[in-house]
Amino acid sequence: MRSQVRLAKRDRNATPLPYTASPLRLVLSDILLVFANAWASPELILPLCLGRTKSLDELHPSFQNGVSVVTQAFLTIGQVLFLLSLPLAIIFMIPALWIIIYIAASLLLNYVICMLVLNGFRRVLVSQVPVDSPGHEREQWFFINGVAGGYHWLQNSIDQLSYTFGRKVTGIHNRTAGLPFDLVECLIQRGFAYATADVRVAYPLVKRALLNLSCEKVVLILHSQGGIEGGLIIDWLLDEMPQDLLQKLEVYTFGNAANHFNNPHRIWRCGNGERSRIQRRANRSIGYIEHYANTADPVSWLGVLRFANIPNRYMGRLFVRPGSGHLLNQHYLDNMFTLGPDMMVLESNPFMDMEVDTKTDMAPGKTMRDSESEDREETLFPIPRIESQLRQTCEPNNVRGLLYVKDFSRLWAYRNGGSPEESKTPCC
Repeated sequence: MRSQVRLAKRDRNATPLPYTASPLRLVLSDILLVFANAWASPELILPLCLGRTKSLDELHPSFQNGVSVVTQAFLTIGQVLFLLSLPLAIIFMIPALWIIIYIAASLLLNYVICMLVLNGFRRVLVSQVPVDSPGHEREQWFFINGVAGGYHWLQNSIDQLSYTFGRKVTGIHNRTAGLPFDLVECLIQRGFAYATADVRVAYPLVKRALLNLSCEKVVLILHSQGGIEGGLIIDWLLDEMPQDLLQKLEVYTFGNAANHFNNPHRIWRCGNGERSRIQRRANRSIGYIEHYANTADPVSWLGVLRFANIPNRYMGRLFVRPGSGHLLNQHYLDNMFTLGPDMMVLESNPFMDMEVDTKTDMAPGKTMRDSESEDREETLFPIPRIESQLRQTCEPNNVRGLLYVKDFSRLWAYRNGGSPEESKTPCC
């Protein structure tokens, strides 16, 4: 397993194309990347740990989860056969009209199955957890799900997020078309910066919340393909929104599949008599961005773990947990924000209690892991990987050698309805 991780690591260190390159070249590069990492597909759902799953976990033994898994398996087999049949139809010179009818009928059947069994007809859902934490009326929390996420899994995700952070969470449904077709959609979104319907639904909701003067904080949580869509939303917001309003926005991602994540420096124009000057500050346009990834999550290999080393391409703090799995509730939240029997976040878990060495010397744009010797097998993932900005923490008492992950994770401070201490000058 370590040799396989090392192989994937070496592949991630290869210089990727800029995200502004030719869309066709980007799509081709992504296709090759997917095939190169196809051997790790089982890591998406491992470990299963079915005996220890909770009711909100994606693979918890329940009727609705069973329907979702069986339907996704059926769609995957059918779509793979469909894609393989297209070149055969051309080789055997089947008339074009019949090919068109075959494609249309297959896509229509796939759409009907997905809508009736998996997706439903609502684009926007709200968590159904009773929230009794006062003082958060001036906040709005949004979530965009990843691939293969049907209505049931989205509802479970926003419910678990609501339990975890003590807020109402609005979920924008990134509808599934079956895992293979979802993957094709990801390639198109990444390569062509194409905004699908769920992006166009989510963008005005987030924008309206930022423009609402009674709303003091907007939190956007993204998972998997939702990271691609959230990245597109951020690009639009940076084009349209005043920078002082963007400071209200906080973004947190899990298993991010995007190939870039923008957050430029803020620029202030200060009048000085008849002259004006531009003063660059260290803080960014968007208030806070944090990324969370598992080391053996193949989607993270294609996204955040592949591109985060490129300077100014993937902005935000990056935390990496040693482990596999890509499911939001079962593999990320259960391990990073573990809920107890009373559905409150436990004050301790192995990930948040891991130590971080803040004394490691790193060049600009490098991360802790990159500063280690690549030849030493035990240093592949010795500590959570965090972007180099973490070394320049705002609070002097944090510069003290070994600290815990929870000392750096802003999202951790929101657990159980809490809130982080606000500094006058954000450090990232």
